[in-house]
Amino acid sequence: QVQLVESGGGLVQPGGSLRLSCAASGVIFSVYGMGWYRQAPGKERELVTSISSGGIIVYADAVKGRFTISRDNAKNTVYLQMNNLKEEDTAVYHCRARSRYSGNEYWGQGTQVTVSS
Repeated sequence: QVQLVESGGGLVQPGGSLRLSCAASGVIFSVYGMGWYRQAPGKERELVTSISSGGIIVYADAVKGRFTISRDNAKNTVYLQMNNLKEEDTAVYHCRARSRYSGNEYWGQGTQVTVSS
């Protein structure tokens, strides 16, 4: 059974930092591309950043220079370091895994990030 469990969300002031983690189980993690998406109230879910199984990274323009994605295949975990957070970063952040071979896709339940003074 595949599980993705996000953690690390919370309330932070503008300009602050948070580090999200997504731990995967039930998959051969190294062959999965991993992504972070977010959904703010009243908005559609959007891609924040992704890292392929080969290490290719993509960032949304809105987070370039502030967010960093990384993965640790030994720990079956992907991270999202978020610096200089802005109020518009407030959203539920979801982790997604997609197999490079089968295309099977899995999602985590999400973790709330709230940026507010």
